[in-house]
Amino acid sequence: MKRSWLARHPVGFMALYSIFYLSVFHYLESNVPLRSILVHCRLDDLIPFCKYAVIPYFAWFVWIPFTLFYLLWKAPREDFWRLCLPLFSGMTIALACYAVLPTALDLRPYWVPGSDIFARVVRFLYRTDTATNVCPSIHVFNSVTLLLAYYRSHIFDAPRRRWMRPAAAVLCISIVCSTVLLKQHSCIDVALGALLALALDSAFTALERSQLPQVRRA
Repeated sequence: MKRSWLARHPVGFMALYSIFYLSVFHYLESNVPLRSILVHCRLDDLIPFCKYAVIPYFAWFVWIPFTLFYLLWKAPREDFWRLCLPLFSGMTIALACYAVLPTALDLRPYWVPGSDIFARVVRFLYRTDTATNVCPSIHVFNSVTLLLAYYRSHIFDAPRRRWMRPAAAVLCISIVCSTVLLKQHSCIDVALGALLALALDSAFTALERSQLPQVRRA
């Protein structure tokens, strides 16, 4: 019954998960424990702050729905679910990590000077997004998971779509770098977010391979 509903209503499934994710994330942001583990490593101190990194950082919010809907409309349905399920699974695991082991940062500059659009956007980001619930980085996890989808789906083998793979790689790297350049995440958050993406991708790949003999026998 559940699979039937999911198969017939992929957009509804994405909408329901979005409501779940945003509700839980907002709850965790609004109920920060008094004691959180500060995430920090020496490499964080060597990375300079860069306000222009807000461009790829906010591009992440567009890239996720664009890729999901692009695969939903242009690719075989299996490609869509192969991205959607590990993506949402990893985001849920990250939320569980935030709830069980609260983490925070103390890397942000005390003040972002300037009246230009980039400085104003960074100040807005700092006001609306607390420096908590950071490890693993969902920005990094999602970016790596999306990039893997571009290289896995055969629709991007077509000559007119091949450019989207290197473009996705550049965007992924830019978003990952933006998380540390804006002091939104520690390098530890980045590493664990990437590892989570690779681990889940391997797990879903193994699950697919284990089901192939059953499909052939059927």
